[in-house]
Amino acid sequence: MSTVTTKHSVEIYYKDWGPNDARPIVFHHGWPLSSDDWDNQMLFFLSNGYRVVGIDRRGHGRSAQVSDGHDMDHYAADAAAVVEHLDLRNAVHIGHSTGGGEATRYVARHGQPNGRVAKLIIIGAVPPIMVKTAANPGGLPIEVFDGLRKALADNRSQFYIDLPTGPFYGFNRSGANPSQPVIQNWWRQGMMGSAKAQYDSIKAFSETDFTEDLISIDVPTLVMHGDDDQIVPIAAAALLSIKLLKNGTLKVYKKFPHGMCTTHADVVNPDLLAFIKR
Repeated sequence: MSTVTTKHSVEIYYKDWGPNDARPIVFHHGWPLSSDDWDNQMLFFLSNGYRVVGIDRRGHGRSAQVSDGHDMDHYAADAAAVVEHLDLRNAVHIGHSTGGGEATRYVARHGQPNGRVAKLIIIGAVPPIMVKTAANPGGLPIEVFDGLRKALADNRSQFYIDLPTGPFYGFNRSGANPSQPVIQNWWRQGMMGSAKAQYDSIKAFSETDFTEDLISIDVPTLVMHGDDDQIVPIAAAALLSIKLLKNGTLKVYKKFPHGMCTTHADVVNPDLLAFIKR
């Protein structure tokens, strides 16, 4: 397997496909999945002449199941270790959901200061902050995330069937046609990872405040979000993030779910390509 060992001695798994001299695109996956969730997009961009790199977050997929460091600062530093190991430059970083937070922090703290990043794309992403606070009254109550933690601790395997069967892909909507292979692949990815890492990550994706990261980013940034996202509601996410970005573009997709990169890849992929080529 292709791995890099960080300065904190954590082994991070990555995929690296395509010519070394092609423009790199780095993919940051959502919770509790792995870089496999980007297979469709990675194959699409590979066929369009790009170098594609997918990273398994620590404690997820094939990366080391370490006990600690399950927070956005470590996630971003781990991504930076892969980028520097591969010496990627002029890269485009694409993050979905939790990965959108990871990519945002990576660009703000590492990629932009080091001159390695050209563009950022965040899809159904958790910034600026998910949880409801005095400063973020439109966020989700902490009880929502406590419920996620309880479901994971009580019966992780069942929880990882229920979530993709229902709100993640919008399969709970009237007229939806649930895909069992998609649901099973979501379960497979989730069960590959560490229960502790995924439990701790709920705090990371829900309580991290990315406001200053977004304000500091000046590379062109595309914010994509479905207006029927039941996991990361658009009003407290994309519609706030776009106001903080200096060089942001917002694209809203009518009736698209949280997992729109899977359910609507035929629409999402060309839009990603158009922004990257712009």
